[in-house]
Amino acid sequence: MTQPLPTLDVRGVCPHDCPDTCGWVVTVDPATGKAVRMRGDADHPFTDGFLCQKVANYLERVYHPGRLTTPLRRVGRKGEGKFEPISWGEAVAEIASRFKQIAASEHGPQAILPYSYAGTMGKLQYGSLDRRFFHRLGASLLDRTICATAGGVGCDITLGTRAVIDPATVTQSRYIVNWGSNTKVTNVHLWAVMLRAQKAGAKIVTIDPHRSRTAAASDWWIPVRPGTDAALALGVMHVLFRDGLQDQDYLDRYCLGGEELKRRVMSGYDPATVARITALPVETIEQLARELGTTKPAFIRLNYGMQRHGGGAMAVRTVCCLPAVTGDWRQPGGGAMLSTSKLYPFDDAFLMRPDLIPPGTRTVNMTQLAEALHGELPGPPVQALYVYNSNPAAVCPDQSRVLSGLERDDLFTVVHDLFQTDTADYADIVLPATSQLEHFDIHNSYGHLYVQVNKTAIAPLGEAKSNTKVFRLLATAMGFEDELFGMSDEELARRAFPEQGHFAGIGFDHLLANGPVRLNVPENWAPFAAGKFPTPSGKCELFSPREEADGRDPLPHYIPPHEDPQTKPDLAAEFPLQMLTPPTPSFLNSTFVNVDTLRTRAGEPVVEMHPADAARRSIIDGQRVRVRNGRGSFRAKAVVGDTVRPGVVVSYGIWWNKHTADGVNVNTTTSTALTDQGGGATFYDNLVEVEGVEFA
Repeated sequence: MTQPLPTLDVRGVCPHDCPDTCGWVVTVDPATGKAVRMRGDADHPFTDGFLCQKVANYLERVYHPGRLTTPLRRVGRKGEGKFEPISWGEAVAEIASRFKQIAASEHGPQAILPYSYAGTMGKLQYGSLDRRFFHRLGASLLDRTICATAGGVGCDITLGTRAVIDPATVTQSRYIVNWGSNTKVTNVHLWAVMLRAQKAGAKIVTIDPHRSRTAAASDWWIPVRPGTDAALALGVMHVLFRDGLQDQDYLDRYCLGGEELKRRVMSGYDPATVARITALPVETIEQLARELGTTKPAFIRLNYGMQRHGGGAMAVRTVCCLPAVTGDWRQPGGGAMLSTSKLYPFDDAFLMRPDLIPPGTRTVNMTQLAEALHGELPGPPVQALYVYNSNPAAVCPDQSRVLSGLERDDLFTVVHDLFQTDTADYADIVLPATSQLEHFDIHNSYGHLYVQVNKTAIAPLGEAKSNTKVFRLLATAMGFEDELFGMSDEELARRAFPEQGHFAGIGFDHLLANGPVRLNVPENWAPFAAGKFPTPSGKCELFSPREEADGRDPLPHYIPPHEDPQTKPDLAAEFPLQMLTPPTPSFLNSTFVNVDTLRTRAGEPVVEMHPADAARRSIIDGQRVRVRNGRGSFRAKAVVGDTVRPGVVVSYGIWWNKHTADGVNVNTTTSTALTDQGGGATFYDNLVEVEGVEFA
């Protein structure tokens, strides 16, 4: 009797936009070539053998009946979603022909716009041959600002790089602040570390306008008013200086501008003033300052939610000053963290080849896709749009204008994706993409210190192709140089992996053979215990000479949101509620929305309201409502309770339009206004009104 072949385990990496960058193990049935099981990598020190609820259902996504398996050409109206199958040869030839035609026209290649973000975070599938291709073509550059740029700039001003500690040392923290971070949902493995610290005596505090799952599970929830985090941090510093709780030695030895900062906070940010701005009691500000100043070590987990408003970069810059004032950088487990990604010394210049960019090429801010598609930005009109790793019809602000732009008959749109997304419905050509199980990649992380390789586990489904394979085909059709596109994925990864800096002593072959490897940084790491910040001064720049030289205020200060009831009373008279739109815990932005198990778990679009706001509008729990402002409106179910403070509503995103009752989502109300620095999106800077309406 023939014995069945043993199953094969293949190690891989979750590619999605999450700081955990989990290692996983896929079990493949060699008789069928099908993946039959997926689990967290038990040998990965950070993943620790478990996956989030989304990725635990990943095989349902891989083998979803809606997977695209062949290239398609549109046969219906744009947005109608009607297509016919074509061959890869036909698809590539048509795309290349249209690109050549546009490049040779009066508008030139800058009339072609690539549009991508973090649908996959792999170094190869997210940023290698794709960038080379569009740089070589001379297409418009895309400023990928939609998520993190404002926070990155804010950290850079104060610290010289994004705030970094080793997340593993958080077990030693004794005061943990999740500031604008729903860590329990969006950074679940760090939450597990925080819980170990809590068992050892740490207090967990969450500062968030919304009682998220993290806030609900914390020892203390501080419901700050949206967009006022900088004011709160400055008020905390006022109390620290007033009560002598600052670490004066650390300020004197390792910081620039300690006295100037002290004068700023003492003169303008007393607790009573800050209480009026933040809508928090004076006692809350005082208590937070006392506890932060007396409990060592204290750790602040910043996240990107707190920077999605008009003053977002300044908010992050200001909060990053706190560990210097308290001296918490001195100890492992103390300090602040936004991202660890800059620790990874990949050779991005080799992967992306920015030297190929023609001088004078324009840059389009991805947050302003609505303006780009309507010809409202400098430069030539956008005549071709190539979308990959993204779903802009669902995720972009000012959604109504994005959709009307995508409807243009003169716009040639290509979408490369696993599924017929909202954006794909507007495409002229749709290309089937591989899942993470079907291609090779290499990964850094923005939430831990391990570098990882994703090995191909199964053959591509149908005719699906990876980003790197598609851009090789397009490059050949365009007649581009083979030396730019001829390398295999593994060769690209090897060349981009310098065995120096934090990669020293690792070795690419060792990584391939052994799985996740920790960066070459010390155990029990306290990176700024003795200063040595990567700033021009070498110090934590509480006062920034660079900001002063650029004509901006060199000290931290509060910048209110663009749409703030306190500063825009006329707008607030019509639209009085500040709305936040965090991701639905069952989704990751617009990823996983079409997975039946997860969409069923998510239920339907809702808007959470405080009972006082609901009563004022005669809205009851469970009632159908319309959320509206001057940009648009969407339908949702009211959830009335104490998860938000008065004057604030929360509606989870990011539903695909085709899975909502009215064909739009929360982004029909959001604005394309940008942050103070970094050109970031302001999704949480949004005044709305909610009205009860019964829908058939």
